[in-house]
Amino acid sequence: MARPVVHFEVTGRDPESLRGFFGELFDWRFDVPSRVADGISDPDAYGFLTPDTSNEAPGIPGGVGGGPGFGPKALFYVSVEDVDASLAQAERLGGKRVFGPAVAPSGLVVGHFADPEGNLIGLAAPPR
Repeated sequence: MARPVVHFEVTGRDPESLRGFFGELFDWRFDVPSRVADGISDPDAYGFLTPDTSNEAPGIPGGVGGGPGFGPKALFYVSVEDVDASLAQAERLGGKRVFGPAVAPSGLVVGHFADPEGNLIGLAAPPR
């Protein structure tokens, strides 16, 4: 079975400004602070999108965060069963492990890899 995209995030040096930009542009609202794995965002600087349950096509969950030590990026996360095994497979196929696996406060296991062209991709697995 194909693995679905389950989350996206946008990070940068000024997450509050980014949330203001995307909030105004797309009418997004954020739950701030939202704790995520260290290495994803500064503590208390991440905001998950507040779900819009009134919409028939709510889209995938996402968040905006970062901080002074984080460069700008936008990425999506693909659901996998085992982040470490998937990172190893990406490396065997010509990708490069960039981050993880790391465990978020929720127990979610996350990781990042660069594909052979350098695109950053996220992986997410349920708690073990």
